[in-house]
Amino acid sequence: MLRVGFYQFRPLFGKVARNRDKILRTLERVEADIMVLPELAFTGYYFADRAELTKVAEDPSESPTLSALSDLCRRKQMVVVSGFAEKNENRIYNSAVLIGPKGLIHIYRKIQLFFKEKEIFEPGNIPLQIHDVKGIRLGMMICFDWIFPEVTRTLALLRADLICHPANLVLSYCQEAMKTRCLENGIFAITANRIGADQRPHGTLKFTGNSQIVAPKGDLIYRARSQREEVYISEIDPQQARDKNMTEFNNLFTDRRPDFYKKICE
Repeated sequence: MLRVGFYQFRPLFGKVARNRDKILRTLERVEADIMVLPELAFTGYYFADRAELTKVAEDPSESPTLSALSDLCRRKQMVVVSGFAEKNENRIYNSAVLIGPKGLIHIYRKIQLFFKEKEIFEPGNIPLQIHDVKGIRLGMMICFDWIFPEVTRTLALLRADLICHPANLVLSYCQEAMKTRCLENGIFAITANRIGADQRPHGTLKFTGNSQIVAPKGDLIYRARSQREEVYISEIDPQQARDKNMTEFNNLFTDRRPDFYKKICE
């Protein structure tokens, strides 16, 4: 059994150091194997333009944020998945970092950009991957990736047991849809959403909260309230995600007929 969970909170826009300190103080009190934080957890979300984003994005090779998270993971023997504004030379990605007791394991860059993200972020360019951590096979996606079932199915076909899903959701559909994603793929998923709003001169975005953990049969293990800061942890058994049988005659993967799905890849 593994103890996995999320931290739902409101990042303060542009206040990287304050958000980092708040996250570190909170996780220091947590006893868990894997914790998931929201998308862009350290910077806030609703940037006016690329220049504003550039001021707070960090290069992973010299990031105070990732260094501090790595130190915490080493002390706590914990794995953390968190949204992160990644600077890579003159490019900036909406990314998620996977950090464990030995430091940075992987960076995933969001491949399905939402709304005006297309104006300030580069689209992700790293293939979907699975990583073995703490005895579970873990995959990552970010926020709007949820609406494309190909993303979740690809991670499942790569043998993911658990998908960690940092999010800054403003629409109301994802939480219910993730039940279906877990059912059709036989996987666990943790969606870590934020609360509150980014109130900016160019407009306001309000986020939906309702972070959640869903089990392989699509059962909701727990869903947080829409506008309350919360840490939640649950025990899960990775073996539940490795049984893909729906009935004694039906298996989610071996019953697939890929020859009839070619249109998806055209």
